[in-house]
Amino acid sequence: MNPNYGIIMWIIVGGLGGWLAGRFMGTAKEHSTLGNIALGIVGAILGGFIARSLLGDSPSNNGFIASTAVATLGACLVIWLRRLFEGKRAKN
Repeated sequence: MNPNYGIIMWIIVGGLGGWLAGRFMGTAKEHSTLGNIALGIVGAILGGFIARSLLGDSPSNNGFIASTAVATLGACLVIWLRRLFEGKRAKN
């Protein structure tokens, strides 16, 4: 397998996950394409860690759809956490 294939898949899954999370959370216009990719990759890492901890299996072992779903849920969690901390900071 080509070692660059993993990086390309992270970008594709991350971009798609970040874009979907932006749509679900109503923040799609706040992020650029690179922002969506970064958000999705961070979400994929966070979601993958949580899924591995709870399920004992890596989502990437279950295919593209499972990886995208976990990346999307992770990115939604990242957006929610950002809103939570920004809200507290704005109140102070």
